[in-house]
Amino acid sequence: MAQMTVPKFYLQPHIIPSDNPFMDAVNSIGSLTVNYTSQVSKSDKSLAKKLIRITTVPMALRYLLPGQMKFMQEKGFDVLMISADGKELEEVIENEKCPHLIVPMTRKITPIQDLKCLFQLIKIFRREKPDIVHSHTPKAGLLGMIAAKICGVKIRVHTVAGLPMMVEKGLKFELLKWIEKITYACANHVWPNSESLLHYINKNKLSKPQKLNIIAKGSTNGINTEKFSSEKIDQQKLTVIKEQIRYSNNNSYLLCMGRLVKDKGIVELVNVFTSLQSITPSLKLILVGDFEESLDPLPEETINVIKNNSSIIHIKWTNDVEYYMHLADTFIFPSHREGFPNVLLQAGAMHLPIICSRIAGNIDIVKNNETGLLFDQGNEQEMKSLIMQAVKQKEKMKIMACRLKEIIYSEYQRNYIWDKILQQYTIIDLPSQSTYLPFRLLISRVSNLWKLSMAAIEESIYVSPTRRLAEK
Repeated sequence: MAQMTVPKFYLQPHIIPSDNPFMDAVNSIGSLTVNYTSQVSKSDKSLAKKLIRITTVPMALRYLLPGQMKFMQEKGFDVLMISADGKELEEVIENEKCPHLIVPMTRKITPIQDLKCLFQLIKIFRREKPDIVHSHTPKAGLLGMIAAKICGVKIRVHTVAGLPMMVEKGLKFELLKWIEKITYACANHVWPNSESLLHYINKNKLSKPQKLNIIAKGSTNGINTEKFSSEKIDQQKLTVIKEQIRYSNNNSYLLCMGRLVKDKGIVELVNVFTSLQSITPSLKLILVGDFEESLDPLPEETINVIKNNSSIIHIKWTNDVEYYMHLADTFIFPSHREGFPNVLLQAGAMHLPIICSRIAGNIDIVKNNETGLLFDQGNEQEMKSLIMQAVKQKEKMKIMACRLKEIIYSEYQRNYIWDKILQQYTIIDLPSQSTYLPFRLLISRVSNLWKLSMAAIEESIYVSPTRRLAEK
């Protein structure tokens, strides 16, 4: 099959004269840049169903969905990836062998930028005419599903892999709740990636139950058991990493991986670890992940402890996480909110004993005292007690880890999950083609939907305490 390489190109914005600030947002959209390298020939592409996969940032494509877009392309879909720009982008395009288009979405609440991105997505969907739009992550889900609904894309799928609202209260909780409701209202298929997330969505009435579906027994991408296998460890690379962390058989190693933010329970973990040092001086803590300065940053005090405590080993995010799992004695995961955390599947596949918080997502993978140990979210005393138990009862922990590994290998292998997603794509009642509306009618729909969304959010924020109690 001939390779087709399409150079970067630019899509000029459609200018609409108007005094309306809403229309000004349309006119302010900048050029769109597409990076395109595909193994699919022109004739094949004209016959393939168009699938757009969209995440807020390329980090999600790189670490949450690696290999999945390439798999779908190989199975006959014409796949286009969309996300903001980022350091992972070049690697994503190289690995997936699919075209990618940059839309500068943000992970924060940025109404004006969000509006600009919404119109960019509308332009893209009208030009690409996708059969399926499948979104991941909250912002990409909101904008992607609104744009797909407005454009008349018939199959609109949103995967829920964690909800920011789960750890919020008050006005921000109400705002995030309505954002999720809008996303699910615009989607016609909503796929929570765990049973506990499904329960939470139903409990909070975020979506119509008939839209909801779980792929297999959960997970967004499954686990690559070829990579996460002790038998595949390169001994030379392992030696280098041992030297990097000054590994000693006389020490016991706790491992935690993920973004170094409050949401991941890092503050509590650091507090617990420092309190244990006088009791178990041979205990070391390895933190693999990057600090974040803008979203949910750690307190300065916690950052200073991580940087200055000689028993805390901080490693910036790496693609060699399996090597640290191979060296560690226990995996500790004190996160406050998750969907279906890949990192627990990875640790389980590496036969690494797990201690984690009792939250949605975690409890779908780890069963207390059967396949790992659970503690209540934020409970430092309980976390401390379980870490001491793991240090003293290593054989018991290994037995539980062995049980979890068997489950992961039988139910969560990557190709099995990919096949289940592909099966869902094919059984969805897909019409012959999606219907696309004239541009000015699209603008009218966007305007109406945006006004309704803002009204709904305003109502949820300013609803009176008396009415709130009455509704309860």
